[in-house]
Amino acid sequence: MSNSFGSIFRITTFGESHGVGIGVIIDGCPAGVALAADEIQQALDRRRPGQSDLTTPRKEADQVEVLSGLFGGYTTGTPISLLIRNQDQASHDYSHIEHAYRPSHADYTYDQKYGRRDYRGGGRSSARETAARVAAGAVAAALLRTVGIRAQSYVSQVGAVAVPVGYEQLDLSLIDTNLVRCPHPETADRMAALIRQTRDRHDTVGGIVTGVALGVPVGLGEPVFDKLHAELGKAMLSINAVKGFEYGSGFAGTLLFGSEHNDAFYTDEAGLVRTRTNHSGGIQGGISNGQDIYFRVAFKPVATILQPQATINDQGEEIMLAGKGRHDPCVLPRAVPIVDAMTNLVLADMLLRARANKV
Repeated sequence: MSNSFGSIFRITTFGESHGVGIGVIIDGCPAGVALAADEIQQALDRRRPGQSDLTTPRKEADQVEVLSGLFGGYTTGTPISLLIRNQDQASHDYSHIEHAYRPSHADYTYDQKYGRRDYRGGGRSSARETAARVAAGAVAAALLRTVGIRAQSYVSQVGAVAVPVGYEQLDLSLIDTNLVRCPHPETADRMAALIRQTRDRHDTVGGIVTGVALGVPVGLGEPVFDKLHAELGKAMLSINAVKGFEYGSGFAGTLLFGSEHNDAFYTDEAGLVRTRTNHSGGIQGGISNGQDIYFRVAFKPVATILQPQATINDQGEEIMLAGKGRHDPCVLPRAVPIVDAMTNLVLADMLLRARANKV
């Protein structure tokens, strides 16, 4: 029922925003991967709510409980089960939408699909589900570390405020040095100011997260339908509020001629095959070519705004509805670890699949 993701490194998430908790079961992770519960917790701490005045004030410790699959600091090869209990539910904040359809939310579609819905915070459709993905992504990152692969992402645009240079010109170690998670300090300050102004107007703002995967070897990705960029696109588009995905030159590449866009091969001093440009974004024919993989993920403004909006209820009657409770004015800062996690999950799965491609 589409609650699972991956082929060999496979995860299944469970739980709702205002239920007992959320969690994930990871199957297919090889034994012998060095991993401490603290690493999973660190990833969750980057995503958890209540981090700053730029995010929702909901207070969740997001403390992970490792129920199985880890022993003595290593994975055992058996299913890894992780649980994150909900602690700060305020379900009364959602009583006013029990019969109302919030604009641009999943209320109406869930009601029509299932004939019922958990209106408390959106239930299963809530972005709180992504905490389970982040926990699983930390396990995938540990596996990728064994072969030197590292995925990072950062906020490259909020509204019309954008980082003026590409990732190659940035110090990615600065990502977590500010509240926005933008490694360009001057732009980060402007982004933070815009988010605060938007919050004070009881509105929301969207933007773009740029993802980068370094150290990816040649050969990850499957023809014809499971191309690496297709799997990355599916992964990113499965994240709440994502409206678009592009990799490499993306839509801007349509402005170039083939003679300008082609990535010429050469052999470097170490005898490695390289390309002089990387418009391909590290992927050719759906398979990684050994260059950096980079992509951009577009996030819409958060749908819940604390302003009256015209909508209807489940009886078809026209009503006015204003959001209540605790919500992010901009999802971008907390989306960064989610993009990291989904990148890690795709690459971990593709890494294991590649090992079966040839003898």
